[in-house]
Amino acid sequence: SDVTFVVGQEQQKVFAHRCVLACRCQAFQGMLSQGLVGSEDTPGSITPQGPFILGNVQPEVFLAVIEFLYTNSVTLNSHIALEVLTSSVEYGLQDLCKLCVKFIKDTLSVEQVCEALQAAVTYGQVDLQQHCLAFIEGCTAAVVRTQGFHELSDVVLARVLRSDRLAVDELDLVQAVREWAHVSSAVLERPVPEVAALPVQELRLPLLAPNELATLESHNQRDLLIPVESIAAAWRAHALRKGSGVPSHLCRPRRGTRPRDHHRHLDPHTK
Repeated sequence: SDVTFVVGQEQQKVFAHRCVLACRCQAFQGMLSQGLVGSEDTPGSITPQGPFILGNVQPEVFLAVIEFLYTNSVTLNSHIALEVLTSSVEYGLQDLCKLCVKFIKDTLSVEQVCEALQAAVTYGQVDLQQHCLAFIEGCTAAVVRTQGFHELSDVVLARVLRSDRLAVDELDLVQAVREWAHVSSAVLERPVPEVAALPVQELRLPLLAPNELATLESHNQRDLLIPVESIAAAWRAHALRKGSGVPSHLCRPRRGTRPRDHHRHLDPHTK
């Protein structure tokens, strides 16, 4: 070998051949010819064999990338697949990206699907996004209780909530969004109404029965999760016995919505 990398907090040394890395990956070609981007040293002060410090990458993840560069295949497991996907995007390795996406789709689980969806949106992997959303639609009640659900961004959560095929009742979904909002508020150090502004627009409050809506309104006084205007619109739908003034999709039951008597007034297609 003629190049050395010191990888991760463990400072594990990884040895490689610059000719292989440079011809297989443009990002490595630039790294090896000029040193690491952001280095305070001039390129001429870096010895030909490094070492190059990669402190933010897990050794197992970096070794998977190296394995791909040498063999055009990769050995993955559920603990590193998403991070290898991240590295494949960062290094511009499209074929490695495809292998990661295939592995993630084949091994998707309730615990990991939200993290996979977040990564798919972040890196523009449309096929993986659709696969993850379909998985979530199939077992929504279990997914909303996972840590991954609570770590979704507001944009991705709102995208999930737009689905008509979520297998969960709206009352349970409101509670799940409330728990998500409190976690996000604590992490981001921002008020609950602020972090939840986008997702709560997708909650279908007119689907709730009057007694459920009254309870929700009472709980809402504690954290102001849902804008008063949205609750007022739901009450108006009950009073007028139709979804007047409410976007039509907010009156449409989801696949897991428990039937209520008033639903027949909201959606003319509901029997």
